[in-house]
Amino acid sequence: MDISRKEQRVLHVLAQGGFIRLARNEDGKIGQIECYSREGWMFTHFDQFLFRKLRRKRAIASSQGGPYRITRRGLALVRAQLDNR
Repeated sequence: MDISRKEQRVLHVLAQGGFIRLARNEDGKIGQIECYSREGWMFTHFDQFLFRKLRRKRAIASSQGGPYRITRRGLALVRAQLDNR
């Protein structure tokens, strides 16, 4: 399965130890989505559309209410590269 360049970049960040944190509104709907690298830097090119695409492909998952992390399927989808470019 082919994935886009944006999805590839996010999966690289997550494969190196990053995570995705959600902030919900009072209604319980997703208000803000933030993707962080393992060093604590925020990945800026991440939005709800990209988050939904990765969840639909089962490349990311959350366990026990924690932050979203890459799954084994996500690791299989990501291609090996020297850097995230």
